[in-house]
Amino acid sequence: MIVGVGIDVVDVERFMATLERTPRLREKLFTEVERDLPASSLAARFAAKEAIAKALGAPGTMHWHDATVHRVVGGPPQVELRGTVQARADELGVKHWHLSISHDAGIASAMVVAEG
Repeated sequence: MIVGVGIDVVDVERFMATLERTPRLREKLFTEVERDLPASSLAARFAAKEAIAKALGAPGTMHWHDATVHRVVGGPPQVELRGTVQARADELGVKHWHLSISHDAGIASAMVVAEG
């Protein structure tokens, strides 16, 4: 059963300009594993986190650093949840995530399906 679907698109240059203007934002949005990735990968992970939030109904109580998007060589990216994001997923009965991320021509995008 599909619990939720989310999609998001991010302008990479605009996103990176925001991170440069607000340096502490990088720590708020990304886990330690994600913080030093290239610009297009950071933007794609932010899009993924936005898509995850939308699939979960976008409650304002979730923390961005409670979700990590991992690259898997030869496979789709994987979502690792904890804390506030995991609690919301559990509340809705999410058991599996289907995530696709992409970045090209200055745009990063993500689409996610939360499955129960």
